[in-house]
Amino acid sequence: MGVTGMRKYSLLFATALGLALSAGSALADSTVKMVEVITSPQRTEFLKKQIAAFETANPGVKVELVSLPWGQAFEKFLTMVQAGDTPDVVEMPERWLGLYGTNGQLEDLGPYMAKWADAATLGDRAKQFGSVVDGKQYMIPYGYYLRAMFWNKKLFKEAGIDHAPTTLDEFMDANKKISAINGKYGYCLRGGPGGFNGVQMFMNIANGKGGYFNADGTSTINEEGSVKGLQMLADIYKNGYAPKDSITWGFNEIVTGFYSGTCAMLDQDPDALIGIAEKMKPEDFAVAPMPAGPSGKSYPTLGYAGWSMFANSDVKEDAWKLMSTLLSPADNIGWAKEVGVLPIHTSAADDPHFKTEQFKGWFDELNNPEKFEFVTPPVHLENLGNFYDQVSVKNVQEVLLGQRTAKDIADEWAAFLTKEQQDWMAKNKK
Repeated sequence: MGVTGMRKYSLLFATALGLALSAGSALADSTVKMVEVITSPQRTEFLKKQIAAFETANPGVKVELVSLPWGQAFEKFLTMVQAGDTPDVVEMPERWLGLYGTNGQLEDLGPYMAKWADAATLGDRAKQFGSVVDGKQYMIPYGYYLRAMFWNKKLFKEAGIDHAPTTLDEFMDANKKISAINGKYGYCLRGGPGGFNGVQMFMNIANGKGGYFNADGTSTINEEGSVKGLQMLADIYKNGYAPKDSITWGFNEIVTGFYSGTCAMLDQDPDALIGIAEKMKPEDFAVAPMPAGPSGKSYPTLGYAGWSMFANSDVKEDAWKLMSTLLSPADNIGWAKEVGVLPIHTSAADDPHFKTEQFKGWFDELNNPEKFEFVTPPVHLENLGNFYDQVSVKNVQEVLLGQRTAKDIADEWAAFLTKEQQDWMAKNKK
């Protein structure tokens, strides 16, 4: 090849190399792999929109989103991790945090948060709940599923009551007065699948104690106050303060029972508000904090999820950039409205969407930790699923029908839960 040929070749090579380099940078300087696990088609589409906006604002960063079906997400994600196929960012339900956090697989987000401007408006609860494992911030929640009391103002007024119940005594009084109205009932009782959280919550409130266990691993579920709480629900059913068919009601039935005006009170999370707000006028109902028990305190059940980073990520700065964008006040408020969770920033309370009587109960609970102690189920117990979804449903129905006593069932539950907890404690001695 002559000099001219060499020059042409060099020029062509340089041009080709330049094109290849520019194409490479157009593809991505870095790729952040992200896994979502609590999925639904609408939710995934919304997340994709937020990711697209992030990619536009951060040229050179590409996000690869993996959406796992929620029903099999726990097993599928565990398989991925065991195979070494870890993401940079993962959606982390509260009950998975212990598994991945204690194994040192998650990045401590504390140092990132220290330099994060939006941390200034992050509520204390987000810091508290994201650092339950080893005191390290292995997750930042994106929102909370928290119980509060929906109440039908029209039915209350008709029964001569002008406010939501603030104590269990007022709750029972409202049940009695509203159920005296022909064809109406006080409480949307969930006697079917998924009802145990609510049952346990009323048992805690009546007992004046949060949680499930004493320090030695013995269950508190059969203490005198707890049994009274279970008996209270049995009395509601026996006295006709809840519809007869509510013994088999699940989530959809209790929500329908409330918005149809069949029953006047419903304890539920913000995701129930999405359906109720479509069917009821805003002036006809509100959401109040859960009533307090004899101790003056209340113990609403709480669930939450958030974003975590894997410690072995090669793109930690970009992964944090993505997380901090999704967790920023603007993105977080949009997300909370879409999926039915309570947002994490204190500034959210001023957003017109949340500054309503419909959200007041939840914000009152979040902002008053002295009175409201949140209880998360003991999800570390491996046999809890069967107990929650099968055994407890049958047992609650037996109590409601008067086939077995509240004490008998509570003793049976306590024996099971105590054994589970003490076995777990023995296996996990530090």
